Amino acid sequence: ECILSGIMSVNGKKVLHMDRNSYYGGESASITPLEDLYKRFNLPGSPPESMGRGREWNVDLIPKFLMANGQLVKMLLYTEVTRYLDFKVIEGSFVYKGGKIYKVPSTEAEALASSLMGLFEKRRFRKFLVYVANFDENDPRTFEGVDPKKTTMRDVYKKFDLGQDVIDFTGHALALYRTDDYLDQPCQETINRIKLYSESLARYGKSPYLYPLYGLGELPQGFARLSAIYGGTYMLNKPIEEIVIENGKVVGVKSEGEVARCKQLICDPSYVSDRVTKVGQVIRVICILSHPIKNTNDANSCQIIIPQNQVNRKSDIYVCMISSAHNVAAQGKYIAIASTTVETADPEKEIKPALDLLEPIEQKFVSISDLFAPTDLGTESQIFISRTYDATTHFETTCDDIKDIYKRMMGSEFDFEEMKRKKNDIYGEEEQQ
Repeated sequence: ECILSGIMSVNGKKVLHMDRNSYYGGESASITPLEDLYKRFNLPGSPPESMGRGREWNVDLIPKFLMANGQLVKMLLYTEVTRYLDFKVIEGSFVYKGGKIYKVPSTEAEALASSLMGLFEKRRFRKFLVYVANFDENDPRTFEGVDPKKTTMRDVYKKFDLGQDVIDFTGHALALYRTDDYLDQPCQETINRIKLYSESLARYGKSPYLYPLYGLGELPQGFARLSAIYGGTYMLNKPIEEIVIENGKVVGVKSEGEVARCKQLICDPSYVSDRVTKVGQVIRVICILSHPIKNTNDANSCQIIIPQNQVNRKSDIYVCMISSAHNVAAQGKYIAIASTTVETADPEKEIKPALDLLEPIEQKFVSISDLFAPTDLGTESQIFISRTYDATTHFETTCDDIKDIYKRMMGSEFDFEEMKRKKNDIYGEEEQQ
């Protein structure tokens, strides 16, 4: 919602942004001080002294990393929200195989040294990576007999004779699919996802992921500032009494007895329970540790993906870890957040393989959230509802939702270049320097 309010402001629209909370970011806020996190999860007492000062903590409720070459970074660059944020590269990406974690090879040298694969498999995998790097959907000479719109990914893996373990980590740790449904779909999207991973990796070398200092709560604040620069108005602590509808179309929002009139409305599912449907659940466990995760070479930040096949599930389990290096925890402390899509009546048991990797855990905070999707696309009502954050540990799916809402509102595709031009038209080149 904050990103859209920023983009709409740059597009010359008049934006009023109301939030019933006293902080930015809604359900994806960063909670500080630590005392507030204890309260939020109804834990008795206050944090032990060993956890340092409460103010040193900024704990994300929904952990996500940014792909260095991904859509959100592009949105940040084009809107120049990067002025308000500092990022650090996440130190490594790991994948789980047979109860152990291995670094996802990020260079050819690492691929050759990796114990994830045998020697011949490595050669075949390298061939596959070279093929993907050279693949250009506009140049049939790079296809080598593959039809990007018809050939399935399963067939592409067969073509390079890649075994199950390699398929697992390619599909889940590189292409970042949550399930194996992609195997029987045309290969074009998978190839583009692996390309995005490799290009993001090429930018910084350690991993393809970035994370903002002081936590993800900085992102909505950055876009709120952008909106304000372009004349948008922000109101925190603003209770929403009702969404006013006339003839099936939104005309305003009632708050504290007054109606703010509008032509279009963007909100998350919590404001319009009658226009959304539950599509699943996510379990997230926030863990405070006093040690880096074992077998990560003492990384102060990392991502671990547990492919569903490895633990007999339908969807992957994710772990994000950050630490005092990102100004989100006290010195010598680490925050690891495990998440997955719920599949059974016992979600805590489902996430156990991830928690086992994190032991010993000093304190954990468990949340199970319902996932909602809009039943109303906003065509008639002009109410545009975002989808609940999923279990993935990057922002690509969120950006797809932003672009989808933009298209439903504006009737045209979200185009970065167009946005840049608009900005220059409205505000002139000089003022932006």
